[in-house]
Amino acid sequence: MAVDEARAAAAIREFLIASGIAADDARVARTPLRVAAAATELLGGEGVDPVPALRDGRLPAPDSDLVLVRNIRFRAMCEHHLLPFDGWIQLAYLPGDSIVGFGRLYDLVETCSSRLTLQEQLGEDLVDALMLGLGARGALAVVEARQGCVADRGPRQAESDAVSVAARGALTESSARAEAFRLIALSATDRD
Repeated sequence: MAVDEARAAAAIREFLIASGIAADDARVARTPLRVAAAATELLGGEGVDPVPALRDGRLPAPDSDLVLVRNIRFRAMCEHHLLPFDGWIQLAYLPGDSIVGFGRLYDLVETCSSRLTLQEQLGEDLVDALMLGLGARGALAVVEARQGCVADRGPRQAESDAVSVAARGALTESSARAEAFRLIALSATDRD
């Protein structure tokens, strides 16, 4: 997505004025430009379909069961408050005829998290992309996040986090799902 930085900076300037901060306040003289530049990074996944990149990176699948990448760090912007949420993603899939290099999975997370979204939607986007892009037999995403809108405003629950799960195909079946969760649990204490 291409951000119109001049327009975004003007909007931020207006927002600051509407919030009671003087236009000539030296503390925020460069803030509108900084926020506009940050938007390019934070929202760079807007309108980007991650499926073609997965399809382009496909490799023939060896005789393989579950592929799991644990503890993928991410940050995203909540579409409700334009505040960040960040945390960890556990991403798993059961290959069909193809697999993809691990770097493509990290790129997938980066693309899907660099847009306005909700935690639950992020997980759905990830598993849908794996199913479509790889022809996976099943996909699972566990998203654990600290929500800026909860931690920094309103109830101010800075230590709480939320967990959401999205699954498709064979990873909705209890035995396959249980194996994925067992492997994910092995890493839960390794992060801290």
